[in-house]
Order: sequence, then structure tokens, then C-alpha cells
Amino acid sequence: MQRILITGGSGFIGSNLVRFFCDKNNEVLNYDIKKPIDNLHINKWVEGDVLDYNQLSSTIKKFNPDYIFHFAARTDLDENKDINGYSANIKGVENIVKVVNELKSVKRTIYASSRMVCSIDYTPKDYNDYCPPNLYGESKMIGEGIVKKNAVHDYIIVRPTSIWGPFFHVPYRTFFDTIKNGTFFLPKGHNPKKSFGFVGNSVYQLENLLFCSTQVLNKDKTYYLTDYPPLELKTWSDLITKKTNGRTTREIPVYILKSIAILGDILAKLGWKQVPLTTFRYNNMITNMVYDTSELEKICGKLPYNLENGVDITLKWINKKVQD
Repeated sequence: MQRILITGGSGFIGSNLVRFFCDKNNEVLNYDIKKPIDNLHINKWVEGDVLDYNQLSSTIKKFNPDYIFHFAARTDLDENKDINGYSANIKGVENIVKVVNELKSVKRTIYASSRMVCSIDYTPKDYNDYCPPNLYGESKMIGEGIVKKNAVHDYIIVRPTSIWGPFFHVPYRTFFDTIKNGTFFLPKGHNPKKSFGFVGNSVYQLENLLFCSTQVLNKDKTYYLTDYPPLELKTWSDLITKKTNGRTTREIPVYILKSIAILGDILAKLGWKQVPLTTFRYNNMITNMVYDTSELEKICGKLPYNLENGVDITLKWINKKVQD
């Protein structure tokens, strides 16, 4: 039994981590400013802010963890004026690094970054080559720099790609919902390959990274968190569509979808928080997003869930939430 502390354990990936490690009879503590979205392990939650260094330090030292997952972050893309809006992704990382540097008992800390340290159409030369498309990505880039510069403890940085599954929310919950409602369309003639990840596989990968030998890690100690091989967007949407309404994904001309995306941009500027389609999301739909997973595969091997498994589990969770 290990003592595992998870910051951001009330969020999407964090909730899955809490449940996974509790099910394996580990002693788990969820440190998060928000109440858990998974009520099953609400007794594992301590309300706390990673920006409050004294509270953070006191809680971690009192719990005395063997391992730490740092997933607490502001993850929306709404801030476009001030990088300080993402202080949780910068100062929060700085605080965690400082606390863990003082603790000799912590065997390894995994820091969650984001694939958005680089824009979707940019191919980085290495893990130190950045091209963030927005302030969120920039904040994650700065967070990675803090870890690399200041951490004197055993750490790994993971860059979650587009992760989906139980407890997810915008935008991929919206993706499933629009397919179920029959309002999802693909641009005709586009079927990009995507390095996406089912959260059950992500948790499996995180467990393997947490406990693997230091000798097998790459020199940058950085990994994209994603399924392998990449999926085809139409294959994924067809699978969901078939299981929800017995059809295949409808395709419409590119110019129509692009016009809807431009309208979405206007609505977003007017204050609509959850616009189904914007130019940013449209570009994501038509652009390949594939990452090298060879180093991750060496550590994790075959993944426990295939695409159909993941879709079935996710739809079952969605249907249960609707009934509840």
C-alpha cells in the first residue's frame, strides 16, 4: 500500500486517478480547491489551494506521501489578456516543487503539463522547443520550465493530449453529446489522425510511469499522454454514432462548417462560454495531431482498453449521469 497525494483530484483525470488508486487499496489524498465530481471518495478530499503555500506545505507534510501527482490547474482557454489569470499553472507549480524539494520521503512526483505547449500545427524539434497558441499553453510552458530548473527530486512531466472518458467535460463531453443529439458533422474530405487518449489508458500509463525504474526514462523525463496508435477522427465518431443512433457520421462541405465556426467566434466574443464550434476547434478537426509514443510504449506496453472499450465505458457513464 502506497500513500499517494493527488492535487486536482476533483477534476477529470484527477477523479479517475483517485478512484483507480483507492480501488487498489492505497492511501489517497485529494488536495483540491473544488469539491470532487466523483462522490464515491469524497472522504479523501481536503479543500485547499495550490496558491496557498503554507496550507499546501502543511497538508503535504502531514500526509507524508510516497508519491505525488500534480494535476491542479486552471484548464480553460478563456483568459486571453493576462498570463496571471493562469497563476495556478505557474505559482502553483512553483509551490509544489518547493515543498517536494524539502521532502526526502517522496519517491517520485508526476507533473501534468499539456500538449498545448505547442500549437496543433507545429512540430517541435524536442521537448524544449515550444510554440504555445494561447496564454493557457504559455502558462504550461512556464510551469515546465519551473520544474526543469528548480526540481531536485525525482520527477516526470506528462503532456496530456485530448483525453476523454468518464468525468470529462467540455469540449469532449460536448463532442459525445452532439453526436448523440445528431448535430455533429465532419468536414467533407477530411479524416485526420489524432493522438487522443481514453482516460482508462491514461491512468494505466500514469501508474506505469509512477513506478518504473529511473533507468528506462528518456533524458527529458517528458512524455505525451495518449493512446497508441493514433485514431482516425471519422472512425471514432462513426463508432459513437453507430452505438447511439445506428448511423454513421454525417459530412458537410467545408465552406459551411467554416462559416458556422466563424459565427461561433462571434458568439464567443459576445460572451457565450460553451460555443459548440469555433475556428480554433474547426482547425483542430481538420489537422493531424500525432505524437511519437515509442518511448512511452516501451514503458507501458499494450494498453488495457481499445477504442470500442473506451466508447462503451464512456457511453455507459453518460447514460447513468443522465438517469441520475
